[in-house]
Amino acid sequence: MNKNDKNFRGPSKATPVQSAFDDTFHDMIDELPTMRSSIGCVIPAYNEADSIGEVLDSLLSQTRLPDVIHVVVNNTTDNTAKVASHFAGSHSRTWDGVTQNTQIFVHDIGRNPDKKVGALNYGFSLVEACDYMLGVDGDTTAQPNAIELLEAEIASDSRIGGISAIYTIDDAKRSGPLENFLISGQRAQFAAFNMQNMLRGRNMAVLGGQYSIFSIKALREVMAENRQNSPWVRDSEVEDSLLSLQIKNAGFLTKISATSRAFVGGMTSLRGLDAQQVKWNAGAIELMWPGQRGDTKGMPFHPNLRLRWTENVSMLVNVITRLLFVLLLAGALSNKTFVFSPIWLIPPFVATVLNIKTAMSMKARTWRDLGYAYSVFLPEIYMWVRMGHFVRAWGRFAKNSQTDSWAEQAKAEGGSGNAFLSPLVGTVVFFAALALLWTQLSLKTQTLILDIGWPILGWTAAVQTLFMLRRVLKSHRGFRV
Repeated sequence: MNKNDKNFRGPSKATPVQSAFDDTFHDMIDELPTMRSSIGCVIPAYNEADSIGEVLDSLLSQTRLPDVIHVVVNNTTDNTAKVASHFAGSHSRTWDGVTQNTQIFVHDIGRNPDKKVGALNYGFSLVEACDYMLGVDGDTTAQPNAIELLEAEIASDSRIGGISAIYTIDDAKRSGPLENFLISGQRAQFAAFNMQNMLRGRNMAVLGGQYSIFSIKALREVMAENRQNSPWVRDSEVEDSLLSLQIKNAGFLTKISATSRAFVGGMTSLRGLDAQQVKWNAGAIELMWPGQRGDTKGMPFHPNLRLRWTENVSMLVNVITRLLFVLLLAGALSNKTFVFSPIWLIPPFVATVLNIKTAMSMKARTWRDLGYAYSVFLPEIYMWVRMGHFVRAWGRFAKNSQTDSWAEQAKAEGGSGNAFLSPLVGTVVFFAALALLWTQLSLKTQTLILDIGWPILGWTAAVQTLFMLRRVLKSHRGFRV
């Protein structure tokens, strides 16, 4: 029909009554309540009196407030519960014209033999009626829209069982040369780990407890599939890694957010860093190697463990090349056969370029991060520290010792224990024994060893350099960590 047809009528003009009705109708639609998912936040808190206030302030400053926040204080010997209790009660915030409300509850469950795992499971029982559970550590803050971004991502795809924020070690809390060095090293370590996860389809190997959101549906399926009474199990060194594997096994995805960021408290002492890293490494070995601890089932071929295997093989090669270089260099200098070749500068040069690229990928990088990367020597020293953690973790595996790593970490953070010195002592004894043995060898035997050792080191270093170069040339595809 066209406008020349006698039955054609053009667009009619709305009468005043119709216009008034339309306006009223649209106002009624706008006033209808908007349905949204419910988020229950759980904060397991152990001796967090110095940081729990900042954590709760950060949560209450979010553009998307959790519907309820439960602070689960456990095994605490400081004033964590007292500080947190000042925040207990109702809170509201108006953002973009919308008023949101939340309730903060503080639970001091006293002595808890299951430590963080027990606190998490206690918290889960309190938020099980929600759609999502947000786990936040007692020393972790986040950017103001972190929860809003996490919720948008997990709600956009029903296949996602959990999403981790991008973790960055808090740069503000550092003082003194040692703390500056350790914080810079941890920031670079976290950045490299996060970037590798992002470049693997944003598949997150570990949904860390620092700042992760979980689908309650996924957690329930994990419990049903594994015949567990709670999502987290107490007989694992790394409860978050195991849960991430179980979520994946239940058919869900484990992701790292592309945009949501959280700031984690770092270890500021060698003793504390050693306890934390050995616990993480030993826990990963449990999952990589079947049947090592309690009823925790090893899953060596699980997709989430590919990055773990890569890290461990890489660390093994780092140990071999560095020890071999020191031994061969000392041997060559002792019998005056050492000849410098510029080709040996290639591996440290490529490693420095990779460190700089990692620093440049950090969204909140500072001059300290860049200075650390450009320094050449600081990343090398931190690598030796990490090698000590690696050796200690595998030594524990070799002894098949059942150690309470949570207790060890708590003791180390409190300034007790000297286990972190064992790799240093062992290395000194090892080098001293080899030096003594070296002096007993004839010049001919020494020369033969050097003639065999240098080519082996050269080829190993060449392969290692090629893998580093591959990472240097690999595009970050716009991701920032």
